Amino acid sequence: MEVEKLDIKNMYIVHIEDKKYLATKNLTPGITYYKERLFKTKYGELREWIPFKSKLSAAYLKNMDISVLNKAKRILYLGMSTGTTVSHISDIIEDRGVIFGVEVAPRVMLEYINRVAKYRDNIIPLFYDARVPQNYFYIVNGKVDMLYCDVAQPDQTEIAIRNAKLYLKEGGELFLAIKARSIDAARDPEEIYKIEIRKLEKNGFKVIESVNLEPYEKDHAMVRAKLR
Repeated sequence: MEVEKLDIKNMYIVHIEDKKYLATKNLTPGITYYKERLFKTKYGELREWIPFKSKLSAAYLKNMDISVLNKAKRILYLGMSTGTTVSHISDIIEDRGVIFGVEVAPRVMLEYINRVAKYRDNIIPLFYDARVPQNYFYIVNGKVDMLYCDVAQPDQTEIAIRNAKLYLKEGGELFLAIKARSIDAARDPEEIYKIEIRKLEKNGFKVIESVNLEPYEKDHAMVRAKLR
């Protein structure tokens, strides 16, 4: 086994024979969250970051720049689900930052709290509807460096914009996972991506890059943008 240190803090590529595994340094050694592999290395215990289970991992492997994570101290995460991706972001930022994780589904939130939150102090779970971002204003209490939006709703881009205008600092970065089939099951996904990108541009965002997430996620794209 060989380990390659990446340019993102606490991120590595683990080489085992002819296979490569993206991984983050485990903030909670010995604990896994979604049956991911653990690797014992000279850098400490690493957790496999599976791209088929995390859109941000998939985006990175499709060459998207996620270096904002090297300096981001405050992150707002919409659509936290059971905490797969947020647990790896938590590994990366360690104790220098905090993640505000918003999730509206009660069962999913309970699973997240029991599976992830109780082991990690740098994530604050917010049981709220991301469509009404002012409801958690007093908890977030200020601007964030990064906004990550992964909600399976027809108005997912509008939800991201609404939250960004309230919380994302000028120059902050938005990562928007576009789920084409949640927007329109009949229309061509590539057309949907273009429409959603135009919405961002009309609302004060500079779209820096977008990547199709196949083969990891079918009919999904990740868009990276900055608030002007």
